[in-house]
Amino acid sequence: MRQKILAGERLTPEEGLYLLTRTELTALGFLANKVRFRFNPKPEVTYVMDTNPNYTNICRIRCRFCAFYRSAQDPDAYTLTVEEVVQKAMHAAEAGTTTMLLQGGVNPDLPLEYYVELVRRLRNEAPQVLPHFFSPPEITGIAERTGLSIREVLQRLKEAGQVTLPGGGAEVLSDRVRAQLSPDKGPASKWLEVMRQAHCLGFKTTATMMYGHLEKDEDIIEHLERIRSLQDETNGFTAFIPWSFKPANTYLEKQGFTSRSGPVRYLRLIALSRIYLDNFPHIQASWFSEGKHTGQVALHFGADDFGGTLLEENVHKSAGFINISHQAEVEELIHESGFTPVQRTTLYERINA
Repeated sequence: MRQKILAGERLTPEEGLYLLTRTELTALGFLANKVRFRFNPKPEVTYVMDTNPNYTNICRIRCRFCAFYRSAQDPDAYTLTVEEVVQKAMHAAEAGTTTMLLQGGVNPDLPLEYYVELVRRLRNEAPQVLPHFFSPPEITGIAERTGLSIREVLQRLKEAGQVTLPGGGAEVLSDRVRAQLSPDKGPASKWLEVMRQAHCLGFKTTATMMYGHLEKDEDIIEHLERIRSLQDETNGFTAFIPWSFKPANTYLEKQGFTSRSGPVRYLRLIALSRIYLDNFPHIQASWFSEGKHTGQVALHFGADDFGGTLLEENVHKSAGFINISHQAEVEELIHESGFTPVQRTTLYERINA
């Protein structure tokens, strides 16, 4: 299999499972690093100046892994006005931010025009900040509330100025897992269909995976196989971003569940994804969700991107996980890892080196 990987040949699901479960970690990292430099030959690591606020924490889906959602009756439930979100964007722009990743709960009381106006106003009033808005479950929720198709909702957002979509809400794209983890979110095909329609309309999107909860190794391979197959069809994904489940304050924790992940598992998944996703241009390491040192090591296990500076973040914070940084530190972490830091946009356009 080593020669097959080095030759750039596609792996089967069975071979992917072998790599995940039976290949020695450093050997896996070595192979992934070879593949990384085939995709991105320069000794550079990109990062983005971004912020990740939330416009509402009211959500009807109530996933069992989530510590962030609230019902409308909860005393700490909130929905920001469009003006409040725009002010956050203006503040972020002053700090040099180029991307706002905006997500929230699936709030049944918000009309389509709320979302459209958010995009339109951000494009008009903070044009230097790209609206990287609304995960597939949010898009599906809007469609269900309005009676519009997913494509029609996306078209309205595109007309307002949106060109990218974040990959949240994927968790693990296995119906077995989703039925236990987020039964009201629907099967994997719903997430994939939003991404398919977005790509067909010209959107670029990320793909994500949240692991370390109820999945088996076979479910990980199913997830990678599903997004690789869609990328074959549409070529709309820019990057793959895995991160580990944080159990604090969640339903799963109350049922006695503790996280099954750690740095070794993360590095193994980063390396596997770089090898298996042979049609994805970028693999993102996460200093934020996995810790700064683990993020640095991941840059030698196949990752070529270091994520964002995250001016604001609330979802992990609600699960008791807080990790902060800033541009100078992110660049220093990349330098310490032996790479040249390069600031990028959401679409992986280089800003400077």
